[in-house]
Amino acid sequence: MRIPGTLRTVAAVAGLTLLAGCGSGNSGSGGKRHDGHGARPAPSASSVDHAKRIPDVGPRLRSRIPATSRQVVTVHGRGADSADATVVLWTKADGTWNRTRQWSGHNGKRGWTTDHREGDKRSPVGVFTLSDAGGVLPEPGGAALPYSRSAAFTAPRQWPRTHWHDFDYVIAIDYNRVKGTPPNDPTRPQGQSKGGSIWLHLDHGSGTSGCVSVPKSAMRYLLSTLDPARHPVVVMGDEARLKA
Repeated sequence: MRIPGTLRTVAAVAGLTLLAGCGSGNSGSGGKRHDGHGARPAPSASSVDHAKRIPDVGPRLRSRIPATSRQVVTVHGRGADSADATVVLWTKADGTWNRTRQWSGHNGKRGWTTDHREGDKRSPVGVFTLSDAGGVLPEPGGAALPYSRSAAFTAPRQWPRTHWHDFDYVIAIDYNRVKGTPPNDPTRPQGQSKGGSIWLHLDHGSGTSGCVSVPKSAMRYLLSTLDPARHPVVVMGDEARLKA
């Protein structure tokens, strides 16, 4: 549900205190829709990976990808306790999943968990929808996800300078949040203890407090590419759990 810009701005300001839940220094008003380095060039046509099933995603998580999804972001963690990850955008056409782009990134500084808790510094394993975006900067041209621009996304200045631009662009991962609200809306349907404010955001070169981080160029590309009409989701976890 798209909400008026005035209400989204209020919600964004209310959610400022939750920023420390994502990419903290110890490691992380509404619009109608929504340069960095490190992105790998798109594969040539001859090297595009065509697959009826997304490689390295096993039946447990694959069964949770909605049948209507035509865009999937996979986050392949290097290990259960590793903060290093590879992020891939897949697009489905004519029943075939095509590897569209790929980047290096990071996840929670302590790795992954199937039972995420507030402050555990681990990223939640699972399949989550991607429905809202926002950030300090104006939305990139062509963005389709609802985008909330607000200074409330500004990272605390007591964090290291390397983290100050983490939230220039963010895409909410729909873990313990209400869809159709700005990414920093404070509402947590499963309770505060289950954590929240799990986002895709700009990378600062190391692990986060639970989010997934990618280069600025990757965030701009994802914001200009992800389309609500294609029902985008993220499938994320360490290698072993992804393949299960």
